[in-house]
Amino acid sequence: MTQTKPNCIGFPPSINKDCTHLILGSMPGISSLQAQQYYAHPQNRFWPMMTRLLTDQDKVPTDYHDRLNLLLRHHIALWDSIDTCERSGSLDSAIHDEQGNDFSQLLDHYPSIHTICFNGAKSCQTFKRYNKPLLARSDLCFVPLPSTSPANARWRLPQLLEVWGKVIHP
Repeated sequence: MTQTKPNCIGFPPSINKDCTHLILGSMPGISSLQAQQYYAHPQNRFWPMMTRLLTDQDKVPTDYHDRLNLLLRHHIALWDSIDTCERSGSLDSAIHDEQGNDFSQLLDHYPSIHTICFNGAKSCQTFKRYNKPLLARSDLCFVPLPSTSPANARWRLPQLLEVWGKVIHP
């Protein structure tokens, strides 16, 4: 029996030693995988929301590294719950045969992280499935949040800003 390679391979984390918060998506969608950038789909509200929350401005940095640095300056790391998976399209519901990322090792290397935020239900479900021992740690806070994906159309940007703003502070 021949084993095939997964068609979706996640990105490395955007993180540094000063990070206290870790935001986890599930797996980058087609636009993001093609651009090799987190939240690259033009309709995803992640970057407009984070820009507004962290700078109180509407102008999202156009340069991807400036976007990542905006988060890092505010002690926010970015990664995904899933390392690899099979998926047709960009919907989380199409994900199967996923492999989770190694969060025990990440948290050992970055002990300042105390809050893990989940950008959507699939991210949270996957993390919980593969990281049961971490869920028992009293030094970690886990926060499920509504997805910023355009597929989550019932949540408008003002609603996302209100809910995410309770966790993400400049």
